[in-house]
Amino acid sequence: MTSKKAGFPQNIVMLLQKIEDGILVGLLLLMIFVAVLQIFLRNLFDSGILWGDPLVRTMVLWIGLIGAMVASRNNHHISIDVISRFLPVQIKKLTNLIISIFTTLVCVIMAYHSLVFVMMERNNGALAFANIPAWICESILPISFVIISFRYLLFSFTCLFKLFKRIPQ
Repeated sequence: MTSKKAGFPQNIVMLLQKIEDGILVGLLLLMIFVAVLQIFLRNLFDSGILWGDPLVRTMVLWIGLIGAMVASRNNHHISIDVISRFLPVQIKKLTNLIISIFTTLVCVIMAYHSLVFVMMERNNGALAFANIPAWICESILPISFVIISFRYLLFSFTCLFKLFKRIPQ
């Protein structure tokens, strides 16, 4: 029996995926804890953590975008799959290529404009909560769109190879 070990690049990818998953789970647990603590403090003591609500809103943003990064790992974005079931294989491969390229372009545009936004926030010196600069809370925007862009660029190359080679779907 021979065991096939994952190569170094595959190990790096697996490690990065575990880090993504860990951050996502950690943020979700922390968000639930802060939200429950806020409810508890408000109902029992008529007070709460002053920056608790903005923190929860920021964590919702981070969880949503990290969740989008995780979904983009395996090309699990929202799609309407009514027509593609009935397409011939070659047309389906071409459609997947076009969708991947379009998704890459949209995410690159989003990454650029969100980076401009974050840099403007940094220059303005706005605070989000508890003396934390707003740009730090918003920094997940360009980071996530760059990662999603890169993943869909790789999917585009994979689709291109599948289109011209006899690689099974």
